[in-house]
Amino acid sequence: MANRSARKTPEATSARAKPPRRKLFVALAGNIGAGKTTAAKLISQTFGYELFDEPVIDNRFLGVYYADMQRWSFTLQLEFLIRRVEHHELIRTVEKSCVQDRTLYEDPEIFAKYLHGLGHMGDPELQLYLEYFQRLTRTIQQPDKVICFDVPDVSVLLRRIRSRGREEEKGIQSQFLRGLNGYYSSFPMVLRSKYGMDCLTLDVTATDIRSGAGREEFLDRVTSFLAK
Repeated sequence: MANRSARKTPEATSARAKPPRRKLFVALAGNIGAGKTTAAKLISQTFGYELFDEPVIDNRFLGVYYADMQRWSFTLQLEFLIRRVEHHELIRTVEKSCVQDRTLYEDPEIFAKYLHGLGHMGDPELQLYLEYFQRLTRTIQQPDKVICFDVPDVSVLLRRIRSRGREEEKGIQSQFLRGLNGYYSSFPMVLRSKYGMDCLTLDVTATDIRSGAGREEFLDRVTSFLAK
């Protein structure tokens, strides 16, 4: 029989992590390259949650958007809005807990406003987008918990973006990410005050959640957050 007093391995710690018995809808938020996709997959694998990936691979407009943001920003935001609302509708029908890679609410509160501020969306386009958002989200189920990743150092974001090698993201510049970070700094407060959501904010600048101590620290924090 194994020695019960022996130091716990990371694998053993993860195996004993138990999510709440009730169904939960958990969403990940954070800048491009913050690590949301890795975190969503880890939560799904560890707790057995149904995974809802960010709809980027089959996105019809992402490639042309990065080539010409002024032309395609409004179109891309509508595409993401429709796909994320579809996710929310599916999540309502799934019996077990679900985890979503990027929240629906980052689009109106961060990306649409930022692109409008940069001049890539005009005033009528922003207003029309927000009208679509209000109409399409009237009856959707909100996430029960949101985990917000904070990475203030945009060089870390750029390094992670380059390492994953998505062709459509190769032109992203540090100043664009820095501007998004300005919006992300207040996003947890917006979720709490405007939408009434429970948020956990984690600075993952120096944390590798894929393995070792970083993985276990992340899972411990998430387990405690989900149990509240």
